[in-house]
Amino acid sequence: TNTDTVDAVATAIQVKELAVAGAEMVRITVNTPEAAKAVPYIREQLDRMGQNVPLIGDFHYNGHRLLTEHPDCAQALSKYRINPGNVGKGDKRDRQFAQMIEAAVRYGKPVRIGVNWGSLDQDLLAALMDVNHARAQPWDAQQVMYQALVTSGIRSADMACELGMDPNQVIISCKVSGVQDLISVYRGLAARCDYALHLGLTEAGMGKIG
Repeated sequence: TNTDTVDAVATAIQVKELAVAGAEMVRITVNTPEAAKAVPYIREQLDRMGQNVPLIGDFHYNGHRLLTEHPDCAQALSKYRINPGNVGKGDKRDRQFAQMIEAAVRYGKPVRIGVNWGSLDQDLLAALMDVNHARAQPWDAQQVMYQALVTSGIRSADMACELGMDPNQVIISCKVSGVQDLISVYRGLAARCDYALHLGLTEAGMGKIG
């Protein structure tokens, strides 16, 4: 949706319009305490309209707090979208990621681990570049980026399972902007894991750029 999630009525109406048009699931942004508080009311409005389309919560930076402090929101959503590059840095990243996964386990929700070019773990990328530098025949920079995306997604998914997630409730997406890039990245993913894959062909921005 592109409504302000805080406006529960407008968001519910747009979700219904999307569902009527054929959307099988709808993602909404959950970025503030006010948005988190609105989620149960959006679900309630949809149920009243006879629309059972699943709602997916898109979290960045503060999702660990929102899911912990707003259990009604955590329960009303059908799936959580987590970007491991936007949950903090260092030890904080692991703790905050764990809090989100703990909420998913507590409420029996699947999660999508959404890695993308723009928010890639810089420590991981630097480590892979060092490894690549030591190769007898180094990969080009694009191949290193592919490897970093795939590795980040799989590491985060494995960590989620170590924290109690059912592997069948973990979905990985590695979001890129080019079709050939997407094919290369997802072939790499498919060769290295058995998690469900969400094809993430996307670009940020407005108009032609988006």
